[in-house]
Amino acid sequence: MVMELSQRAQYIPSSPIRKLVPYADAAKRDGVHVYHLNIGQPDIKTPDCALEAIRNIDRKVLEYSPSNGYLFLRNKLAEYYSRIGIRLAPDEIIVTSGGSEAVLYALLCCLDPGDEIIVTEPFYANYLSFAITAGAVIKPVTTRIEDGFRLPSVEDLERQITPRTKAILICNPNNPTGYLYTKEEMLQLRHIVLKHNLFLISDEVYREFVYSDEPYLSALQLEGLENNVVLIDSVSKRYSECGIRIGCLCTKNRDFRNAVMKLCQARLSPPLLGQIAAAASIDVEPGYLKGVYEEYLERRNFLIEGLNRIPGVYSPMPMGAFYTVASLPVDDAEKFCIWCLQEFRYNGATVMMAPASGFYSGQSVGRNQVRIAYVLNIEDLGKALVCLEKALEAYPGRVNG
Repeated sequence: MVMELSQRAQYIPSSPIRKLVPYADAAKRDGVHVYHLNIGQPDIKTPDCALEAIRNIDRKVLEYSPSNGYLFLRNKLAEYYSRIGIRLAPDEIIVTSGGSEAVLYALLCCLDPGDEIIVTEPFYANYLSFAITAGAVIKPVTTRIEDGFRLPSVEDLERQITPRTKAILICNPNNPTGYLYTKEEMLQLRHIVLKHNLFLISDEVYREFVYSDEPYLSALQLEGLENNVVLIDSVSKRYSECGIRIGCLCTKNRDFRNAVMKLCQARLSPPLLGQIAAAASIDVEPGYLKGVYEEYLERRNFLIEGLNRIPGVYSPMPMGAFYTVASLPVDDAEKFCIWCLQEFRYNGATVMMAPASGFYSGQSVGRNQVRIAYVLNIEDLGKALVCLEKALEAYPGRVNG
């Protein structure tokens, strides 16, 4: 007898970032070198101070931490935010098991089953999985590669608002596009949030990677939104610490924090060792972050120039994070990505990218686009670009025009 799974389990999509991993693993078993441009796993060294903090743990028991995270970490996070112009008390910060848990908890605490949340697309693919887990409905507002993925008009956003709309979710700088919201766009969002009494959930994990002369504007710096804004953050990308699973949810809304704490108590506590490493990382010397920033800036410039030199390929210039979405001259980007891993080889290597259709709510959108993470050094990025160009020349489903 076949056992039936829940509708939730059936409807949650596979990750476009990870679902092609079996093809990559098979290629590697055959001795093929795979250039991984599919996942935002930085290759830059984790700060020595974090590694030393883990090596020098002198605890006799690896105990539960408080459900909202250790006070020593929340104090450090409050210091960090103060340095960048965001005023938060330690009690307004809840430590989570990665930024992903923070997003999930934010959705669970502001959305009932059937409620709607507005998200610009393409969006971080796991937002859809989290919304389905919460029983909520994503109402997408599509941005266009031809426009550099800029925020649609106020009218386009408000057209999606219904009596079931409870929140707007943004990622700034954006994953997957690398788009950075301007001050004017943030003020537009402020106007809509206040007018319709919505939550604004702002995922600011990539705050340190902003390639603009304009000062970065956090959602928590928008005047009059103290009770509306829920900030999502993480140390994963900032300090190359994806594996320690430490993020945080910050809000001045006391009722919202109390609701989140119930979920935190149910999962007991965030990772102990991760909190120790994260707290140490906040004291890293300024030269570390400056060096990381300059490295990503150089990679961005190299990659975008290289992509746009390939016939039929187009990528706008991302102004933040370490991703870009590029259009390719192919019939179907997912088929192309699989073909690269299964059949294409150049000098014993191939390239792995994430099909961008998985970052849209409708699979018919973005079918010729890929998300590329520039998390490889310049030398490897150059080799990956050559692989991509040669693959496009050989691909049987290439589209000319």
